[in-house]
Amino acid sequence: MGWWPFASSSSSSSTAAAQPEKAAPRRAQREKCYAAKDEYFSCLDEASVLVPGDEGAGHDAPCAQLRAMYETQCQKSWVSYFNQRRVLAEEQKEILAAQKAQEQGRR
Repeated sequence: MGWWPFASSSSSSSTAAAQPEKAAPRRAQREKCYAAKDEYFSCLDEASVLVPGDEGAGHDAPCAQLRAMYETQCQKSWVSYFNQRRVLAEEQKEILAAQKAQEQGRR
């Protein structure tokens, strides 16, 4: 049997140890994240803001404190996902409403 260049070696395990992966959030952490997201998005709805982050900057922004809580309670990748999902969901609602109106116009 010969040398196999793709076999795991001690050098690959040392690079894995040098870059520890973040552990997945536990249930309690996820619940805190979801609660913070829901509060922040409710505030955005009340302020008629679609895109998270577009409500303005500074401490006088309508949802600044809730946004800070949301961003500290949730992992960065989750914040990005939830923000993108919010915008896509609103776009889908508009498309479905237009399609429904078009179908009713045909009748």
